[in-house]
Amino acid sequence: MKKSIWVFLTIAVLLGIGYYYITAKKEDLIRVTSPMQNEVIESPLTVTGEARGYWYFEASFPVELVDSNGTQLALKPAMAKGEWMTEEFVPFEVTLEFGKPTTNTGILILHKDNPSGLVENDDELRIPVKF
Repeated sequence: MKKSIWVFLTIAVLLGIGYYYITAKKEDLIRVTSPMQNEVIESPLTVTGEARGYWYFEASFPVELVDSNGTQLALKPAMAKGEWMTEEFVPFEVTLEFGKPTTNTGILILHKDNPSGLVENDDELRIPVKF
């Protein structure tokens, strides 16, 4: 019994470190000011933050909300609130409207716009949320 608890704790710590590393790495590309991780959200949800200019294409990038089953609840482009043709951070905002989810948790996904469709140009930031 004690061994299984230690295995569980070790796995939980490693997952936490991995999540921190991935999130910290994204901080140099995209930063979300609202909503925060594990925040309770409701419709309409306004998502704000800033992203490097190359995260955008034609001044926007897709923002998606899914429930914990992977069911898409909303998909809408976040719009740059300034000159996006730069390598600097540019503020963005989008308001998502969605129906009542069937799960208690979900994920807000901010996709790097990738008009090329090439897998190597894909990137995203995932933020866990609660309903």
